[in-house]
Amino acid sequence: MVRSLWTAATGMIAQQNNVDTIANNLANVNTTGYKTETNEFKSLLYQNIQTRTSTANGDNKPIGAQVGLGVRNASITSQFTQGSLLESESNTAFAISGKGFFAVRGEDGQTYYTRNGDFNFSLGPGGTLQLSTSDGQQVLSSQGVPITMPATVNGEQVIANKIVVSADGAIMYPDANNNPQPVNNLAIGLFQFQNPKGLNKVGDSLYEVSAASGPALNEATNAALDDSVVRQGYLENSNVQVADEMVNLIIAQRAYELNSKAIQATDEMLQQANQLR
Repeated sequence: MVRSLWTAATGMIAQQNNVDTIANNLANVNTTGYKTETNEFKSLLYQNIQTRTSTANGDNKPIGAQVGLGVRNASITSQFTQGSLLESESNTAFAISGKGFFAVRGEDGQTYYTRNGDFNFSLGPGGTLQLSTSDGQQVLSSQGVPITMPATVNGEQVIANKIVVSADGAIMYPDANNNPQPVNNLAIGLFQFQNPKGLNKVGDSLYEVSAASGPALNEATNAALDDSVVRQGYLENSNVQVADEMVNLIIAQRAYELNSKAIQATDEMLQQANQLR
């Protein structure tokens, strides 16, 4: 009976982690580029309480007797399905349709990846414009360098609201005839991964490369990849389905309650056993 106490306790711990994950999904239901997370569980060790050859003459029994020792969290997996695209009034709002990620340079100089395309142009040295995140992190081009617009194009002072980004991420500026033209081969970098679920989450909607994800694959230089599409004036909403999360929350709550009942039942059985004369 003591075994059932520990088994039920593992179930309560696992379901608490499940509720924590669901709560995080619901908290980020309106977070741009957020990807819903799901808990995966696996059973713990099994204990043999009767072998297959326990008969007196050593004959094999058709079925042995094993009892499980509980459950644990195997992983918390991000689901990289496409979120809905929401129109934005910002000229520097970008959404990715496809499997790609934006690349940004963190404060530590390392490269991180994100699906959050809520960017801004900030003033740089000499009146240049640098594309950056809302936290000031520089957005990287397909060459892996910060995206910097020159101070002037065709003798005209560059105005951020006139900058146009094509579907393949190329940055363009209108000429004298108001026709968008590429600027210094600048393009927003788009990168993919062999296993995006293996990326490490570091907060602020950022991911970093891990051994499980594999290295970043540049869409601009890898012809084998399916090219993503950049949508200017749109943001990708989270892919959290509130109805599904509410159902999962109810299931997790009931499972937690059942495990607590198992602990109470075991405790009562132990009390009765101790009171035997």
